[in-house]
Amino acid sequence: MFSQHIDAISPGSHTGNILAASIKETGAIGTLINHSEKQLKLSEIEKIITITKQKNLVSCVCVNNPNVGKAISALDPDIISIEPPELIGTGVAVSKAKPEVVTNTIKLVHQINKKPIVLCGAGISKPEDVSVAINLGTKGILVASAVVKAKDPYNLLCKFAEAIKKADK
Repeated sequence: MFSQHIDAISPGSHTGNILAASIKETGAIGTLINHSEKQLKLSEIEKIITITKQKNLVSCVCVNNPNVGKAISALDPDIISIEPPELIGTGVAVSKAKPEVVTNTIKLVHQINKKPIVLCGAGISKPEDVSVAINLGTKGILVASAVVKAKDPYNLLCKFAEAIKKADK
């Protein structure tokens, strides 16, 4: 389980902020950082990545384009997810609509840092979208809207997992 966000803070007087320690206590193993609905300054992203390392949490930084992915790569996150905001929640998968955004992100991220896993998000709603993302070189997907809105979320997730298995072969 991942939290949707943590703040770049340490324990103290920070009413209304989300501590890394708090999400860890609830059972989260990581956090999203810089989602398009909660964009942050580069300095905040860097602080949060540092905090996740200190708290042994997985950092997944969302980026809206390949160049931002390249910049974030230098901060050494665990995961970078490419998600053009105009496609989030649309059912139009970035993997199909803008495959060059996915491949360019992977290329630029790994020019700087080979370590981050690159995921594909934004508009992923069908197993075929997942297969295309994997075949473009991502290691997985970041998905929310399609699963949350699905009549049978468990079944959809199983179909996504099957698509990853098939594409990996």
